Amino acid sequence: MAGSSYTDLREKLKSMMPYRDGYKGSSLRDPEEPPYGSTDRKRKYHEDSESEPSDYEERQREEEEAQKVKSGIRQLRLFSPEECAKIEARIDEVVSRAEKGLYKEHTVDRAPLRNKYFFGEGYTYGSQLQRRGPGQERLYPRGEVDTIPEWVHDLVIRKLVEHRVIPEGFVNSAVINDYQPGGCIVSHVDPIHIFERPIVSVSFFSDSALCFGCKFQFKPIRVSEPVFFLPVRRGSVTVLSGYAADEITHCIRPQDIKERRAVIILRKTRLDAPRLEMRTLMPGYASDRLSGSNRDPILKPKRSHRKADPDAAHRPRILEMDKEENRRSVLLPKHRRRSHFSSENYWRKSHGEDFEEEEEEEEEEEDGSPARKVKMRRH
Repeated sequence: MAGSSYTDLREKLKSMMPYRDGYKGSSLRDPEEPPYGSTDRKRKYHEDSESEPSDYEERQREEEEAQKVKSGIRQLRLFSPEECAKIEARIDEVVSRAEKGLYKEHTVDRAPLRNKYFFGEGYTYGSQLQRRGPGQERLYPRGEVDTIPEWVHDLVIRKLVEHRVIPEGFVNSAVINDYQPGGCIVSHVDPIHIFERPIVSVSFFSDSALCFGCKFQFKPIRVSEPVFFLPVRRGSVTVLSGYAADEITHCIRPQDIKERRAVIILRKTRLDAPRLEMRTLMPGYASDRLSGSNRDPILKPKRSHRKADPDAAHRPRILEMDKEENRRSVLLPKHRRRSHFSSENYWRKSHGEDFEEEEEEEEEEEDGSPARKVKMRRH
């Protein structure tokens, strides 16, 4: 100690750890940087912490959104296994008649791992229109699809009316979606300018799930965590209205279709819903027609009799569904994509099996080119 030049232990410690002396003007500190103890540094740290929501805040937002979705869903278990079997036999008859070409051209719409059958009213959507995006969907001219089969009225609609799910005379559009294992419908909102609310669907053949607020990507296929995961049981009825129908997208994920599944979607078209003119369906009209902003969208050739290619659903392709400027609802913010709060396990635990059922609606399909990008759309 005699040889030491330090008379105060504090001075020796400062010489050994000069970075600790930054607040007193140490030469190691950047002169442009505020002192460590300054108010500016504290303010900057506070601002940075506010720019990125905490996990707790994200969970709170997810929970609020999920509650909004849940408030717009009603589910009932109305159809017994025996009633389901009877209806499923009728659905098989529809498939058989379609294979024999006994329906009108626009009644049947084929896609990989999913066929769609329009009755009462049919409409264009997805890749059928040259001008894409929400609000471009159009009803077909009257009479272009087959009428709703009597068995749908007798076995399905009548029971829904008896249980006051829908009023008498509400349904004028019935769509049957028939899925094979691995089939899916990408995130969408049923066209608000085409259909009244509520939207009613009844599920058959097997159990599945309806997911809200997902993002799809392909190459390979990927689906983000849902904001709300809704189990769908065979024979159950799902009624969508309010926030669940209008303000958030819903979808069917490939992993949720493990067996063949069919859903009958029952809706009412709006009186002011836009409708295609008959001349737009005439051969050669699309190629000869001049483009104009005040004209109807050009209808692409129908693919209703195209054979489904099971491998086509897994071709490399990319879907961009994050940009839907024309839709009045708000898509999910980026911070929701990382949250585990809305995982299906969480919702299964928190809501159990009492929230029974299921499914809704339609989709767009893209034809062709693996590299082509497709925006999400309502249908």
